[in-house]
Formats: sequence, structure tokens, C-alpha cells
Amino acid sequence: MTFQRARSDEQREIRRRAILDTAAAMLDEMPVAEVSLNELSRRVGLAKSNVLRYFESREAVLLELLDDFLGAWLDELTAELDKGIDPAASPEVRAGRLAEILGRSLAERRVLCDLVGAQGGVLEHNISVEMVKRHKRAAMAKVSMMVELVRRHLPESGDGAETFCVMSLISAGALAAYDPPPPSVSAAYADEPDLRALHLDLPDTLRTVITAALLGVMPR
Repeated sequence: MTFQRARSDEQREIRRRAILDTAAAMLDEMPVAEVSLNELSRRVGLAKSNVLRYFESREAVLLELLDDFLGAWLDELTAELDKGIDPAASPEVRAGRLAEILGRSLAERRVLCDLVGAQGGVLEHNISVEMVKRHKRAAMAKVSMMVELVRRHLPESGDGAETFCVMSLISAGALAAYDPPPPSVSAAYADEPDLRALHLDLPDTLRTVITAALLGVMPR
């Protein structure tokens, strides 16, 4: 696509949305590490200098996408938890269902997990202090939404709900890097099947890790 010069707030917002939507489409094709500003500019039909008028860096684009993806996921998670957890069940049953639904929901959103995994080591570099503040404020708001969801279905989690939510997201980001394994690792597993004991299946592993984290923050 090609653009004429943006002259109004509405036109500028259209440019911003086009950049974000193009970056999101790229993430369906490639991991975060392979999304370059040059390719993003080419696909969106703007010079790189023009893309930088709207976002200060590649990392700033991806951080805004992370916020968008987190918001969309939390909206869907709300419905999944409301449907999947019986409020009359025991705390143990509700905790188990919460861990199961949360783990499955995150595992199905590989792009979100990839962005969360890249957040600390990649995306929070090459951005200004003001961008960090905006990103952290947005992240705190999303974590607060998640905490509210957890406490709604498992009020027994109490003050530990916030720690549980943060650790669940961090775990999803870290574990997603191992599944699926890269071609060389898959080939090694094929040559020596015993090595597959080290393979981490994302849905199963997330469910285990999230369950352990939830039990860890529940009052004794």
C-alpha cells in the first residue's frame, strides 16, 4: 500500500494502525527477532524515516502490539473462565480449572507468548524513558485486569494473585521459546529418541508450571 502525507489526526491514526496491523501480520509469519524495521517499512509502503515519525523504533511498535494482544487475550479469557469455572466448586477444583484454562489459552497464542518472552531481553531496549513509562503503565493496567479475573474465580488467592499473574505470563514467554524445537533439535530427537525427554510440550508444561505457581501463592 502507499500513502499520501497525513494531514489530520484521523489520517495519522490510520497510518499508525496500518503500521501495527502490518507488524502483526509479519508476526504470523516469523518470530519477533526476525521482524525488521526495513521490512516493516517496505510492507506498509512508507519510508523507514516516515515509520519513525509514528513509532520511535521497531521495539516501540512491538511493545504497542504486545499491549494490544494482551488486551484482546484478556477479553477472551474473561469469557473462557466464566464458562469453564463453576463458582460452587471447591477451591481445589476451581484452582485446577483456572490453571488448565489459563495454560491452554496462553499456549494457543504463540505470538503473544513470543512477545512476552522478548519483552525484557529485546523489546525494552532501544526505547526512550517516556516510552518505557507508557509501556509499563499499560502493562500494569493489563496485569490488574488479570488479577481481578483470578480473584473473581478464586478469591482464596488473595494477595498472591498478582505474583501468580506476573509469573504465569513470564513462564509462558520463556517456555514458548522451546516449542516447537528448531530443525536441528528435532533432527537430534529423531536420531536419539531418548533425548526427547528434554522436550517441553508447551500446553502440558504451562499447565504444570501455572498449577505449581497457583498452589505456591495460595494461603496455607
